[in-house]
Amino acid sequence: MSAIDDVAWKLLLTDARTHVSWTAQPVEDALLRRLYDLLRMGPTALNCQPARIVFVKSAEAKARLAPAVDEGNLEKMMTAPATAIIAFDTSFHEQLGTLVPHWPGAVQAIGALPAEVREGMARLSATLQAGYLITAARGLGLDCGPMGGFKSAVLDAAFFPDGKWKSLLLVNLGHGDGAKVRPRAPRLAFDEACRIE
Repeated sequence: MSAIDDVAWKLLLTDARTHVSWTAQPVEDALLRRLYDLLRMGPTALNCQPARIVFVKSAEAKARLAPAVDEGNLEKMMTAPATAIIAFDTSFHEQLGTLVPHWPGAVQAIGALPAEVREGMARLSATLQAGYLITAARGLGLDCGPMGGFKSAVLDAAFFPDGKWKSLLLVNLGHGDGAKVRPRAPRLAFDEACRIE
């Protein structure tokens, strides 16, 4: 496998920024489908793929989401062309018969684990998938604004009333207004965050 070039790294990470303000350019449904087709290819534990995503675009859906969003994030969400609610499926193991064909007993084995163990597995892998979503969105020319400032119980009651899916993260998607991006905050150096043993 060959490495990507500096232009790609700039697009994905080094020049990419978190956006809080958006242009009026819409995000087409076909692009969201392409986004999912890309992010689903990233690795998860046992290939369990527990992330479930609701792309909120309509005025009605935004009105349902608004009561769950913290005041400081409300305008960002309301003005974004799309907001991805990234959740995890507490019943993800039911799909393992399809997703893990090399382990015929996966559904039963993972299903027999304590609920908190399964939930931890789902939360971790769905968090990985949220990272893949951000990276894939940037690769498709979209800007992202991930947000953790929301009330999970309120969101889940509005969008996932059966209780099987649980919200994890919101990611605003669209074409950001670069004039309203803050200067990049500092990052830790390798020696502050890493060691080689």
